[in-house]
Amino acid sequence: MLRKLTRTDQLIHQFDTVLRTLVPHAAQPSRPSPAGDTRDETLDADARRHAAGLMRINHTGEVCAQALYQGQGMTAQLADVRTQMEQAAQEEIDHLAWCDARLVELDGRTSYLNPLFYAASFGIGAVAGAVGDRVSLGFVNATEEQVGKHLDDHLEKLPMGDRRSRAILEQMREDEAHHARWALEAGGKRFPAPVKFGMSLMSKVMTQSVYRL
Repeated sequence: MLRKLTRTDQLIHQFDTVLRTLVPHAAQPSRPSPAGDTRDETLDADARRHAAGLMRINHTGEVCAQALYQGQGMTAQLADVRTQMEQAAQEEIDHLAWCDARLVELDGRTSYLNPLFYAASFGIGAVAGAVGDRVSLGFVNATEEQVGKHLDDHLEKLPMGDRRSRAILEQMREDEAHHARWALEAGGKRFPAPVKFGMSLMSKVMTQSVYRL
């Protein structure tokens, strides 16, 4: 019989998750990278720098997603919702690790702003979860829709020869679409257009700042 986690156990788990999310190269994926043995075409310095900027944005997006799911999972009211949040968070760890590894290949780095975005996203997730599972799940759906749009945009902006980044983003897009569908099927509330527009503006602030920082 499994021992019920105490409050101390949960805090230790949360701290471990923070470290695995924010410390470069600490996240360990449960699935192999979609890039596999895919080989890039020749990328010049400008193309590599541009690809690294895009992948840095995607890495920070996964930092935010990880924090969001952790915050929501901590305050979710229904046990099955918490379980689904934890599963989605594990898939986001895969994305985090894949993007991190790709940044290394591109001689890039993760964003200096990650701790700030993690803290903000965790707080938003915790509040959404505390308000109620329908709102929390609705926030997941709206967030994943925004992420999907960013991934589509980045797939168009990637250098043509960057096949490894492309393979990673295509798998991420598939996973995020699955998360968005699950959130609605689990009872998530559809957010109105003005709320989604506000979320889109906040997302643009993140992408524009993280591309270089």
